[in-house]
Order: sequence, then structure tokens, then C-alpha cells
Amino acid sequence: MGARSSSRGVELLCVGTELLLGNILNGNARWIAEQLASLGMPHFRQSVLGDNRERLIAFAREAAERSRVLITTGGLGPTPDDLTAEALAAAFAVPLEERPEVWADIEAKLAARGKVPSPSLRNQALLPKGAALLPNPTGTAPGMIWTPREGFTILTFPGVPSEMRAMWTESAVPWLRAAALTQGVIASRQLHFWGIGESRLAEQVEDLLAGTNPTVAPYSGGGEVMLRLTAQAPSEPEAQRLLDPLEQELRQRSGRLCFGRDGETLASVVLALLQQRGETLAVAESCTGGGLGAALTEVPGASAVLLGGVVAYADAVKQHLLGVPAELLACHGAVSDPVAEAMAEGVRRCTGADWGVAITGIAGPGGGSATKPVGLVHLAVAGPDGCRSGAERFGSSHGRSWVRRLSVGEALNQLRLRLLDAPPG
Repeated sequence: MGARSSSRGVELLCVGTELLLGNILNGNARWIAEQLASLGMPHFRQSVLGDNRERLIAFAREAAERSRVLITTGGLGPTPDDLTAEALAAAFAVPLEERPEVWADIEAKLAARGKVPSPSLRNQALLPKGAALLPNPTGTAPGMIWTPREGFTILTFPGVPSEMRAMWTESAVPWLRAAALTQGVIASRQLHFWGIGESRLAEQVEDLLAGTNPTVAPYSGGGEVMLRLTAQAPSEPEAQRLLDPLEQELRQRSGRLCFGRDGETLASVVLALLQQRGETLAVAESCTGGGLGAALTEVPGASAVLLGGVVAYADAVKQHLLGVPAELLACHGAVSDPVAEAMAEGVRRCTGADWGVAITGIAGPGGGSATKPVGLVHLAVAGPDGCRSGAERFGSSHGRSWVRRLSVGEALNQLRLRLLDAPPG
């Protein structure tokens, strides 16, 4: 690598009109970004282009002036709109050449499935002259590692996530390390918070946000707030040691607002607490329509704790399955603390669970009134130490899905806090 390239970083280009149109979520960009961070590679830019030859050519030439490495995904298939390899070759005035070993690999893979390759698949065997092959162990579209100019290298991957990830792990990472393109290790942790807004949490840790190594960055989504902790060091253990005291300080300042780290969710944390206590759970839902049960069963091993649930949308179902008294419904309405409590106690009783959680509310967009507006949700948690309930007002501005999502999160968090306070069973 020349001296001019030493300060330049990596950029990522995802190719596909379907990405621009929003038909497909660009999960490849997120995954590759995480991998680059773990390798300590400075990552400065992400872009998305449609299947357009001239734009791809222009982009590649621009990237060669500003970046050290360009990583592309997509556009390596056999169809006419798969233009990546040809456009990159044209960008640097290099001819394409057929690689016999690639075509032989395609024929062998299809023969193993009892198929004969179509003529269009032969396009996947065309790579720019001088490019090194980046093998695809699972699919038919290979990638390449190519340095068309001094100080500028291109790595191409197919858009299929499973193929791209296998190629990255088996071939790209060893090459990047051997080429001395990595700069130590970047380690990250993510702390999850519920019950506090992003701006309020940022104010509480404002002095820590100014750090340079490690760093702290807040962001939010789905009703929770996250803090991303990042440190760079020569090795993974050293980077983790930088993060340990920072995480401890953040947890101390936030207390029980912090419910988990990295891949932990409110549901997984609640299920782990219940399993530690040797206790079980059942849920009763109205406005969330099974969302609470779905969040819990998303966690592997939930069956060790979760006994079942009832989606009691109609009042008649609340009465007949959960035993909610008709007079409570008539006097207080389905969206009320007394009914939420009766639902929680009812599902606990009919399943034999140690804990029962209930949600009833008005998710909208219709059904609200002056006294019970859209976004009003009543939650109840019933356990060995009694039943408690309360109302939450999530508003109507973000829509029905938002109300339902926050209802599930708040119900799980209230159960989490009860479990933390409850004496051992």
C-alpha cells in the first residue's frame, strides 16, 4: 500500500434496485459493518446503488480516489441486471476473462442437485483480468479480491446473506489480516434501558459521552434506549478491559433502568429470572393480540417457564375463559385496572402459573374517547405476593403498532421489576 492510502478507510457499496425501492432490508450492510469494527478496520462510508452500469462505473472510480478498500455486495448473479463484475472491469479499463475453475465449480454444484447449468450461469465465471478468486462455498456466484490501482482493493460478494457471510469468514478475513489492513481490534457492547428517554439518559451520562477511547453513544428504537460502548486496542482482551469499568459506571448510574446487555431482551431477561426462581408464567392479552406471547416464545427455551396464554379480545372471552366478572366489565369497561387485574389473576388461576401478566387497552386508530383515548393501556402483574396494575398513555401519534409494541415492553418490564423485588419462592 502506498503512503497516500494509509489514512484512507473502507467503504461499502450494496448493489440492487430492490434495495433502493425498499423491497429488501439491507441487512448485509449492518453485518459487514459489525465485522469491520471487530477487525479494527476504519469504515467511513456506506452507499446503495441500483442496477445501473454507468453509475457503478462512476462510483468505482470515485471510491478509488477516497478509499483504501471497497467492499461490494450484490449484482453477481447470472441475469442481465447483475452488472457488478463487468462494471468494475470497465471502470478500470480491464477486460473480463472466463475462469475455467469457476465454471467447473458451477457445473459440479448443479450436477450434485441433478441439474444442468443454464448458459446464462456462465457469466458468473467472468472476472476482471488479474483479479483473485474469492470462492463461494455454498452458491454459484464467486467473488473477487482485486487491486486495480495501487493502494485500492475491491472485494465483491453476492447479495445472498448466507453466501456472503460464509465467503467473508472463510476467505475475506484471512486475506484482510494477511494484507495487514486491520488495525488492532474494536470491541463493542450494547446496554439496554427501559423506562427512560434517550435525551434524559444522555444527560445523566453526559460526561462519559465525551470520551474518545472508549466511547459511549446513545440511540433508541422500539421504546427502549441503548448505549453503545466501543473501545479500540491491540487485542480483544485489552479492548474488553477498557470497556469493563465504563459498563460498571453506567450501570451504577442508571440502576434498574438498565435491563440487559448485547443480545439480551426484556423477554429473555424475564424468562431467565423466572427460571432462576423455579417459577412459571402465563399471559392474558387483549389489544396486543398475542404480541406478548410472541415476544416470550421468540426466546429459545421459553417452554421451561411459559405455560401458555389467552388472547381475550371480546368481553365474552374475558368472562368465560378468564373469569372476569360481568359487573367489572359493565362498571369499569374492558380498558381499566380492575379488568386488567381480573385477567391477570384469571390466567394465573386457569393455568396454574406462579405469575400472570395482562394487557388491555386501545391501540387505535379508532375506539378512543375523551376519557379513554387511543394509546391508553392498562397492565397488571399478578404473583404470589399479590396483584398490581396501572395505566400507561402511549399516545396516538405513532400509530397502532407503536402502542402495541410499547405495551408488550412495558408489561415485561413491570414483571421484571416485580421479580427483582419479590422474595424467593
